[in-house]
Amino acid sequence: MEKTATPTSLTRIYCLLTKPGIILGNGITTAGGFALASRGHFDVRLFLAAIIGLSLIIASACVFNNYIDRELDEKMERTKTRALVTGMASVQGALLFAICLALVGTFTLAFFTNFLTVAIALLGFFVYVILYSFSKYRSIHGTLIGSIAGAVPPVVGYCAVSNRIDLGACLFFTMMALWQMPHFLAIAIYRLEDYAAASLPVLPIQKGLQTTKIHMLLYIIAFMMTSFMLTVFDYTGYAYLVVAGLLGTFWLWLCIQGLTSANDKIWARKMFLFSLVIVISLCLMIPFSVI
Repeated sequence: MEKTATPTSLTRIYCLLTKPGIILGNGITTAGGFALASRGHFDVRLFLAAIIGLSLIIASACVFNNYIDRELDEKMERTKTRALVTGMASVQGALLFAICLALVGTFTLAFFTNFLTVAIALLGFFVYVILYSFSKYRSIHGTLIGSIAGAVPPVVGYCAVSNRIDLGACLFFTMMALWQMPHFLAIAIYRLEDYAAASLPVLPIQKGLQTTKIHMLLYIIAFMMTSFMLTVFDYTGYAYLVVAGLLGTFWLWLCIQGLTSANDKIWARKMFLFSLVIVISLCLMIPFSVI
């Protein structure tokens, strides 16, 4: 049975359906991609259009994901109070909201940026809503598909400026996809009970914690090497390289500690939190280190 809500609380409920934390995180990486392509010539109007348009598309994708996951969310402690689970938001209202967000976001990108930017944004939308949302129920590789979707926003920011996919866009995309794997796997370990209750085939459940930790270690090494390539190919300066090296080394050291961790839940939460420090720091460094 659906519950009633005041206009103020209903606004908040629909806002939460868009997963503001995900929008903010993707906004940061989008800004990083935009700054990398701008090379010091920052167009504020174009930046705002790219951020707003993409944020609306991401918000739409998150609402659709809430709709698809509503039965799954009911099984997990972390998500069982979401609006589509409790009935505080109607299914029809959520779907209409998602469609409107997607249309306005697509129009904004189409009007202010370029066709390539719109195409990449919609590709990311498709990967997240269709491929990721359904594959995570069936395959251990759902996390990898999710990492691909999560690596699209910085490419959107990059192409809004450059209107082309070049080595810089490919390096940033690869770097962000590699970063997301240990980030997601840390969440899977930290929320292991929830995922087990929902019968999601994530790596820690299917292959065990030690195998997952080794995968995280390899992904971090690959992430570090890719992040260095931005400087090797003259997209960023040495200040960025130093920060990437220091933060990446600490993340790697923290991951190695996990191989003999006495409390995997605490360790996984540290890995998750530091992954956020890394991505925010590197994206903030790019505007001050582009060549």
